[in-house]
Amino acid sequence: MPSQTQIDADLKDAMRAKDATRLSVLRMLKAALKNAAIEKGGADAQLDDSEVISVIRKQVKQRQDSIESFEKAGRSDLVEKEKAEIAVLTTYLPQALSTDELQKIVAETIRDTGATSRAQMGVVMKALQTKVAGRTDGKTLSTEVQRQLST
Repeated sequence: MPSQTQIDADLKDAMRAKDATRLSVLRMLKAALKNAAIEKGGADAQLDDSEVISVIRKQVKQRQDSIESFEKAGRSDLVEKEKAEIAVLTTYLPQALSTDELQKIVAETIRDTGATSRAQMGVVMKALQTKVAGRTDGKTLSTEVQRQLST
């Protein structure tokens, strides 16, 4: 689990190594974490690990959205920059679920909640959010739930 202390240490290491990409990404991440802490409870507030992961996921999502825009505009140079930033950020995320693991967890949750149609998708998604705990993104999770509830 990433902690703000680990991110601070990695930021210092990136400065020493003169790794411009990593340094830039970690500075942006640190700013995003500080903003989230301020929103939570003022300048002295601390984020717990799940909140830190949530902020990192938002940062990754922003870069993925940027990649889509840059690809449409034909800016391959910026696409590569964003991909490099995503690679740095994903090192701070928990190990992602494999497709098989995701399918198994979704099937198990559907069975546990007794859901039989897409109308009950909200119940399943709520139960899944605690089980997957940030190990997959919401879009992938939603797609798999819809697929399994449709069959």
